[in-house]
Amino acid sequence: MKIVIAPDKFKGSLTASEVCDIVQSELLSRSRDFDIITLPLADGGEGTCELLTELSNGRIIEVDVLDPLHRKIKSSYGISGDGHTAFIEMAKASGLQLLKPIERNCTVTSTYGTGQLIRSALEKNVTEIVMGIGGSATNDAGLGMAKALGFQLYSRTGEELKGIGADLTSLNDVDFSQAHEQIRHIKFITLCDVKNPLYGPNGASLVFAKQKGASDKEIKMLDTGLQNFAAIASQLNCDVNFPGAGAAGGLGAGSKLFLNTHIQSGTDFLINFTRLEEKIKEADVVITGEGKLDIQTLSGKVVDGVATLARRHNKKLIIIAGSCELNKKQIDQMGITQLITLKDHNTSEVEAIEMAKDHLKIKAALIQM
Repeated sequence: MKIVIAPDKFKGSLTASEVCDIVQSELLSRSRDFDIITLPLADGGEGTCELLTELSNGRIIEVDVLDPLHRKIKSSYGISGDGHTAFIEMAKASGLQLLKPIERNCTVTSTYGTGQLIRSALEKNVTEIVMGIGGSATNDAGLGMAKALGFQLYSRTGEELKGIGADLTSLNDVDFSQAHEQIRHIKFITLCDVKNPLYGPNGASLVFAKQKGASDKEIKMLDTGLQNFAAIASQLNCDVNFPGAGAAGGLGAGSKLFLNTHIQSGTDFLINFTRLEEKIKEADVVITGEGKLDIQTLSGKVVDGVATLARRHNKKLIIIAGSCELNKKQIDQMGITQLITLKDHNTSEVEAIEMAKDHLKIKAALIQM
């Protein structure tokens, strides 16, 4: 029997690789005749670039960068085994997890450190850079990143700007002449798992800025600034208000203007990168999972992507999740053969999260081949 195990991480509890290892170990304890392929996946957010580096037999490069508040920190990115592709996770330089709750204020945070990661990768002579942009602490539309790469940003009075969120309303001109030479020769791919436009009711500021420390007044100011950024980009013949432009505080839009990037679904990229569909075609059973099965799952997340492929090829689909908030109709529409959750009438959600490894080992024994 051929089995494909292709989960996402259980956020805050288990990496996708750990999930694969635990489930595989349980199945092999039943029979050594199982032919098992493990493919840990991600959706473009936390852990994506480390996973891509691992899957490509690559190596990790450590580098000093500035965090969202311009403090020096150690960060890292990956380079593929063949040396052609760099995998960058913006959250490792400009992420919300780098700040204490009291420090969060996306009017003053910057993606400068992300630009430093890109600059370092450019100097390694890669031909492609893949950047995951989940988990940001910023709302600067990539102005900080641009500054680190040599772009010069000017206000209406000719003052050179710092590249922070508050600068968006003052931005009047962008000078491309001093930008890093290699940018023009590199293929950039930006992975994001949200479809938000740059500005407006569903844009970067109104949806995400509050959790990044902005007040209601600051949120309005930031949204106005993103509209200004879009107007300037339009003058430069670049449309930056597209689905995903609002990801990472507008870094989706900024990477389009400054890097001419290709915006892509993180889930789709990982599925193609791992050639998952080919492997599912040859399998008898597909096992996937994530921390919480909910309505967001159905919006292009890893589990939904795997489920779609399993349905397409009429494969038995088993999902293991920390918890499930979907109703029966939604579960049936996904084509799930068996659903297993760590949270149950004997196990609270807190316990399922804190002791996920132990509970997954127990629940994996319930998998019905």
